[in-house]
Amino acid sequence: MHAQELLNVERAPPKVNFSDTIISVINAFLILFGKFFSFVSTLLNLGSGSTWPGHIALKINPHFIKNLLQNSQTKLIFIAGTNGKTTTASLVQTALTENGKTVIQNKSGANLLNGIASTLLMNTNSLGKLTTNYAIFEVDENTLPLLLKQTTPESIVLLNLFRDQLDRYGEVNTISANWIKALSLLSEKTTLILNADDPQIAHLATATKAAIIYFGLQQAQFNKTKLQHAADSVYCPHCGSPLVFDALAFSHLGDWRCSTCSFKRPLLEQSSFLIYPLPGLYNKYNVLAAAATLKHQGLSEQQINDAFTDFTPAFGRQEIVKYKNKQLQLFLSKNPTSFNESYRTIQELGGQTLLLVLNDRIPDGRDISWIWDIDVHDLHKFKKIIISGDRVYDMALRIKYDGYTNYETFEDLSDAIHEGVKLINDNETLFILPTYSAMLDVRKIITGKKIL
Repeated sequence: MHAQELLNVERAPPKVNFSDTIISVINAFLILFGKFFSFVSTLLNLGSGSTWPGHIALKINPHFIKNLLQNSQTKLIFIAGTNGKTTTASLVQTALTENGKTVIQNKSGANLLNGIASTLLMNTNSLGKLTTNYAIFEVDENTLPLLLKQTTPESIVLLNLFRDQLDRYGEVNTISANWIKALSLLSEKTTLILNADDPQIAHLATATKAAIIYFGLQQAQFNKTKLQHAADSVYCPHCGSPLVFDALAFSHLGDWRCSTCSFKRPLLEQSSFLIYPLPGLYNKYNVLAAAATLKHQGLSEQQINDAFTDFTPAFGRQEIVKYKNKQLQLFLSKNPTSFNESYRTIQELGGQTLLLVLNDRIPDGRDISWIWDIDVHDLHKFKKIIISGDRVYDMALRIKYDGYTNYETFEDLSDAIHEGVKLINDNETLFILPTYSAMLDVRKIITGKKIL
């Protein structure tokens, strides 16, 4: 090559990928707009802006999440399952933060793609880059396969599968089948942290190259030998034969084995912990899942224990709120299993006054037939039950069918809360069991703030 040609080569401008440049400009605009939108929304108490910025970003750029994460060193932890996502994510976030890590999380519970996109854009730096050590996302069951098409996480925590919003999700085996397809594309670079006590969750390990860590309860913690009416997975996901349960925690979670093939509960790597900061057997699973995740990230058991000691529950998940100088405690109850376990925990806490709030909006699921699968035994132990929500009379009928008559219905939720507060003494607690949108309504009344 001649000297002049070499000179021309050296002076030649670098090639520019205009497509990438345009995408970067669009994403920068979407980030700025989203931050402004969220600021205005919070300022006017219209919510935290935790979904709309992401919704708009994904409408304009369907690969917005992928674009933001593709060059980031941030470790991704996804947490999915029917029950326990928010509490488990909060436990992991608390321990990582208290041990010096920078973490972002979709704390408001916005676990669809738009909520995850919003969380990402709200936490980018001035250059539009994500620089935190970790991003922890609780992920909706139907959203998990979609999210895995855009990015690959370092860890995925899969807690359980119960019937929930059948009009939207379908049966648990439908979700499991979709998860198997998505997880089959993972490599050994991703670690799955699976609940061994749930047959559908344990079965996911058979169709992936990802590394596996199992958690579950010790045999001594199981307290049932008979399947509950609300049990959802009673057949072997491998061969279809009936499962045998030697012991149970609740629903279909327990020590199980197939009656025909060799499929059985796997050996546990995390089965106990030093401290359980929240009451209820179901919260033990959340703690074990979080502890297994944190140990995988290099934290010691003592570091995790110290962080869990001061843990406070996420909104609506056994959250305690002071209202008119009285104590209210919220137990999100959105399907038969979560209702049954919340109800059992409230009984163990000696609850006397109960407020049930049943809605049938899109976040709750339009189908409320699940209330006929709940186990509301010993209702006579409550001195008063108050009922409200969009489907107040459906819940009242359900309670009446169990022979309980000392209840009162309120079409107006504010009136129901005020009545409940009047009924309790200063040293008592009003226990509230709401569905998801009902929980948001209750919090708006008693705190004056919207979450979403």
